[in-house]
Amino acid sequence: MAIGPIQLIRQATPIQRRTLLAASLGWALDAFDAMLYALVLALLMRDLGMSKTTAGLLGTLTLLASGVGGVLFGFLADRMGRKQALMLSILTYSVCSFASGLATSVAMLAAARFLLGLGMGGEWNTGATLVAETWPTEFRAKAISVVQSSWAIGFAAAALVAGPVARYFGWGAVFFIGILPALLTLWIRRGVPESVMWEERRLPRSRNQDEGVSAAGGDARSYISTNFRIIFRPPYARHTIALLLFNFFGMFAWWGLFTWMPPYLSLPVSQGGRGFGVIGTTALLVELNLFGMFPGYASFGWVADRLGRQRAFLLYSSAAALIIPLYAAAQSPIFLMILGTLVAFFGTGIFSGSGIVGSEIFPTGVRARALGFTYSGARTLSAVAPLVIGRVAQTRGLSWAFYLCGAGYLLAALMTTQLPETRGKTLE
Repeated sequence: MAIGPIQLIRQATPIQRRTLLAASLGWALDAFDAMLYALVLALLMRDLGMSKTTAGLLGTLTLLASGVGGVLFGFLADRMGRKQALMLSILTYSVCSFASGLATSVAMLAAARFLLGLGMGGEWNTGATLVAETWPTEFRAKAISVVQSSWAIGFAAAALVAGPVARYFGWGAVFFIGILPALLTLWIRRGVPESVMWEERRLPRSRNQDEGVSAAGGDARSYISTNFRIIFRPPYARHTIALLLFNFFGMFAWWGLFTWMPPYLSLPVSQGGRGFGVIGTTALLVELNLFGMFPGYASFGWVADRLGRQRAFLLYSSAAALIIPLYAAAQSPIFLMILGTLVAFFGTGIFSGSGIVGSEIFPTGVRARALGFTYSGARTLSAVAPLVIGRVAQTRGLSWAFYLCGAGYLLAALMTTQLPETRGKTLE
């Protein structure tokens, strides 16, 4: 029988609830800090004299760093534990958000955003791995979808805060608020347990076979830790590349669209925008987050359990690809609201599936690093998206540039045909 989010949480153990809350809050606050840049982008362009190309380049630097951070923190999570790596990633992006508010030049802002990206990339795979290894098979997809849905809450909170704070105190004060997530680490340290599966894996033990690869005794943890190359060998290699490319095409579309959506809505029509101003843009962004992104993320786990992982991927990514051209052509507020909400629902919901499928494909000894490689590695590749969309917008306009985002979702849909169906798989 299908269960809803409330029933899911009620059936969970106290440990499962705490890990779910820690990962969800970390991801929500990651979104909060990451999206502050996009929400004050128009002010930054004005005050620091940045062109659309330069503004896109700074977004690209953050995504580039997030790819590096995902692999780095994935390695730390496999070596020192999921919990410790999660806390360190949150501290990194919080402190660097505060540093962004101190910037007096484009170079200083670029350095702060690059370092912020390291923590931003590390939070997702450490949190998703912790939840995947704590929750049982029948609830894993739904739990990871709940974690992923918290991104929308963080985005909406950032939109609510950024507009009023920037209007009365300036964009620097907006970034200063980004230090608040650091307080979350105090609770994680005391209230969240380490993954039992990881704890067991780190203990020396002799096994004849580990994760489908022969190993004649010895320390299984050491064997797997020194053989990260396992994900590039059969039977994992094909799935590693497919998941990496799926994430890349989807993220290119997402970052290209949502980095430029706030200025697209707020800039005057004469500058290629829709002329809604700060207040109107804030209202539209909050609406599409709460009624588009949040249910899109949260619903994916339920749809994936119902239809299967692959069919859910195809449904969400294909729908996003078809809706974006209509959104780019829309003029009236009502159509921008409706189509923007649908794009947010399908175009962001697919990323819940990445953590679900990735955690079910890869073995425990390299799971965090494998998720870091396929998800945050894709962020590195997609780092060109804000720059490319900004560059195209400079010459052809943002509406035309958004068509490239639709093409990205279409390519992501094609990549899903190369991913395995992992519904019902039990982690070792």
